[in-house]
Amino acid sequence: MIRLNIRLALDYEVAEPGCDFVFNIHAAHTQRQRVLAESLDLSQPLQPRVEADPTTGNRYLRIQARPGPLRVSYDATIDLQHHAGEPRDIPEIPIAGLPLHVLGYIYPSRYCQSDRLLRFAMREFGQLRQGYGRVQAIRDWVLAHTSFTPNSSTSNTSAVDTLLGTVGVCRDFAHLMIALCRALNIPARFTTGIDYGADPALGPSDFHAYVEVYLGHRWYLFDPSGTAIPMGFVRFGTGRDAADVAFATIFGSVVTSAPQIGIEAVANGDGTLITPHHCDRALSTDG
Repeated sequence: MIRLNIRLALDYEVAEPGCDFVFNIHAAHTQRQRVLAESLDLSQPLQPRVEADPTTGNRYLRIQARPGPLRVSYDATIDLQHHAGEPRDIPEIPIAGLPLHVLGYIYPSRYCQSDRLLRFAMREFGQLRQGYGRVQAIRDWVLAHTSFTPNSSTSNTSAVDTLLGTVGVCRDFAHLMIALCRALNIPARFTTGIDYGADPALGPSDFHAYVEVYLGHRWYLFDPSGTAIPMGFVRFGTGRDAADVAFATIFGSVVTSAPQIGIEAVANGDGTLITPHHCDRALSTDG
C-alpha cells in the first residue's frame, strides 16, 4: 500500500462581488483510493459546500467569494491499494458487454473527436490483437509522435489539433489517446490528479491529466505524456474530456496566480515507506 500526502494552494484576486468558483480539487473516494484525512482552508470567511456527483463520484467545492485576495488551501493524506493485473490477460469488452455507465465513454466529445479519427485509428491499430496490449500500443504511439512542450496549446486545443500539430501538454496527450481508443470502440475517460514523479526540468509539481481505459471490466491507468509515475496518481475527477473536470471553473472577474502543489510518499500505518515506481503490471484504483 502506498500512502501519499498532498498539498494545494490556489491564489486569486477577486475583482467583483459575488464571484462564483467551482473547484474539483478534493481527492476522490474509490474502492482502492482511501482518503484518510483532509482539510480545507479559505482565507475569506465563506460558507463552502462540497458536493459529490452521484454518477462519477467527483467532489466539487463551491464558494461565492468577496472582492479582494482569496487563497484556497487543501491538504490530504491518501492510501492507494492498487489492483495490479497481468496485461496479457486483460481483454477488451465488446459493446454488448459494456455496463450502461460506461457507454458514454465510447462516443465523441468536445475535445476528443473520435469520429474524425476512425480511418486513422483503424489503419494504425485495427490489425493489432485486441486487449490491454493494443491500448498500450496506442499510448506508446501518442508518446512517440507528440512532443511535450509547455505553453504549446490553449483551452481550445483538441485531439485532432494535437495529432496534426504533434506538440502539447499532458491534457493534449490525454485527449489524443482517448480519441484514438474511442475510434476503436474502446471506452476511455479523461482523469485529473497530481503528477507524482515528474521530471523537475518540467517545472514544479502541477495538476496532471491522464487516461483511464475500460478493459476487463475495470478502469486501468495510462499516462500518454510519460511525464509522471502512474502508481503515484491521486485521482480528483473523471469525465469525457477536460471540459468535465477543470480543477477550477470561475464565474466572474479574477486574476489568477500559479498553483502551489506538493506531493510526497510517507510511511504507512506499519511504518513501511513504499515509493511509487514504474512497473510492468496493469494498474487500477477503481474496483
